Amino acid sequence: MPPSPLHRVAVLVLEGAKPLDVGIPAQVFTTRASMPYEVRVCGAAPGLVAGGDGLAYHVEHGLSALGWADIVFVPGYRRPDREDPPPAVVAALVGAHVRGARLAAISTGAFALAATGLLDGRRATTHWHYTRALAARYPLVQVDENVLFVDEGTVLTSAGAASGIDLCLHILRGDLGVAASNHAARRLVAAPYRSGGQAQYVPRSVPEPLGERFAETREWALYRLGEPLTLDLLARQAGVSARTFSRRFVEETGYTPMQWVMRARLDLARELLERSERSVEQIAADVGLGTGANLRLHFQRILGTTPSEYRRTFTRGE
Repeated sequence: MPPSPLHRVAVLVLEGAKPLDVGIPAQVFTTRASMPYEVRVCGAAPGLVAGGDGLAYHVEHGLSALGWADIVFVPGYRRPDREDPPPAVVAALVGAHVRGARLAAISTGAFALAATGLLDGRRATTHWHYTRALAARYPLVQVDENVLFVDEGTVLTSAGAASGIDLCLHILRGDLGVAASNHAARRLVAAPYRSGGQAQYVPRSVPEPLGERFAETREWALYRLGEPLTLDLLARQAGVSARTFSRRFVEETGYTPMQWVMRARLDLARELLERSERSVEQIAADVGLGTGANLRLHFQRILGTTPSEYRRTFTRGE
């Protein structure tokens, strides 16, 4: 098969940048044979950038990288609520967006995107510690403090630190498909998919062992997607009542149990469409959706496309 088109990724390192936030997109999209991305780390100017937590970064590229990139990541940085980024940075971000690049913020990088005005009237999130400050500083932004990430099309934001992995995998899934995203998740030893609507943190009143038990139930279900899965069956597997299971499941994942099962089945169907020649009818049976008509119905309702159109998008060289 011919190689996929190259995607150009710029990671914009601002003063006080958090090291984990910088490292996530740099590692997820790192240039390698299996990943059709080229990554450039840049700053307001080439050279040394003072980071947060006692680290500094020597960046090779300046703001010209934003004119080159298809995707611009803005990692979180220290004290974002005190002042806006330099005007040249704000202008470069706006210019990249006008040119058609996607802008993606990790954690407090959302403040830099908000300074451009591109989040006005849009949903956005940031680290839970800063959501009120973001809403106060930029009142036109619709701040959602209860999600891991928000995809507004060409402008994306995520919550703190590890949720940046979820955002990167979400972008990767849209660019290259479920198989590539799952491969990257395995390489990172990360969860292959967490809903953007999942809560940033679960209330501390929830007993820890119960959370572990629910995680085991989700893993149990992933190996049985081709079998009948009901709310009662999942609750019995977790050892709790159906009512408790439903309530806690929504808190942990952002989905009801059966919404989660449907998403998991569609993800498996997408991977089979990408990597096998099985018919739509066969795949529908494999993933527990019964008929091709049922699979097509849920594909259209949830993904806005058909299985055949999806296969054409992610099957190359035929």
